[in-house]
Amino acid sequence: QVQLVESGGGLVQAGGSLRLSCAASGSIFGINAMGWYRQAPGSQRELVAVITRFGSTNYADSVKGRFTISRDNAKNTVYLQMSSLKPEDAAVYYCYARNVVEGYWGQGTQVTVSS
Repeated sequence: QVQLVESGGGLVQAGGSLRLSCAASGSIFGINAMGWYRQAPGSQRELVAVITRFGSTNYADSVKGRFTISRDNAKNTVYLQMSSLKPEDAAVYYCYARNVVEGYWGQGTQVTVSS
């Protein structure tokens, strides 16, 4: 089992920045990718960004150039630096990790963007 604990959500004004963190623990050996998804009310959960164990990244078109995903392998932590936030970025953000067998989800952290 892998446990994921997110932090860093909150309320920010449009144009502002936030950094989300996700700490992984448990059976972390074998995790080959970690990432962030988000889900707004009435919408499906969508991929925001993902980073592989080798550092390759992929972003949703809607956040390219504004969000940056990174990881600290020594701390088993992945970060999402969010800048130039827009009201449409408001959602619950979920950390995700996967190995060759299955995927794991964090409990989610709320990001609210005021206009």
